[in-house]
Amino acid sequence: MPLLSIIFRMILLVGASASGKTVTALDLQRRYGLKKAITTTTREKRVGETDGVEYFFITKDEFMKRLNEGKFVEHSLYNENYYGCGIDQVDDDKIVVLDPNGLHSFLKLNNKHIVSYLLIADEKTRHDRMISRGDKFENIEKRLKNDINDFSLDKIGKVDYIIHTENQTIEQTSDQIYKLYKEKIR
Repeated sequence: MPLLSIIFRMILLVGASASGKTVTALDLQRRYGLKKAITTTTREKRVGETDGVEYFFITKDEFMKRLNEGKFVEHSLYNENYYGCGIDQVDDDKIVVLDPNGLHSFLKLNNKHIVSYLLIADEKTRHDRMISRGDKFENIEKRLKNDINDFSLDKIGKVDYIIHTENQTIEQTSDQIYKLYKEKIR
């Protein structure tokens, strides 16, 4: 059955670097039993990351091979690395972390059970979060600069909900997202 004809319920999280997407996805998984869609990337692993947990880490050549075989729902190039959500990761009650291009690809499926969220945090909060997770200084500056353009509201477009994460805990963010998700898919 083609992917476009399958109705599935998913949470899409989009936001600039360190806006809280990944930690929120993990908290939703831990506390609410949702599953995080594991996306594929060509970027290098960060300290503490495990292949098949945070991402599937592959080479650019392998990524391009899979892309040409039609194995991704969406894909994008971000900070000189490829990212994509494999068709095999699409299922009910899954969470996927995306950039604006990935968001648009999912929204083109016209599935009213896909609920999208933009997570927002101010630049200082995001900077501090990147420092605390061990990002390199030169990467932090580059990402903050790129995010101004890459995550502008006109590039993101329409989302179901906007969540400000800088003044609430991960648990509060997760609770808010889960409550809105359940209300929307009812």
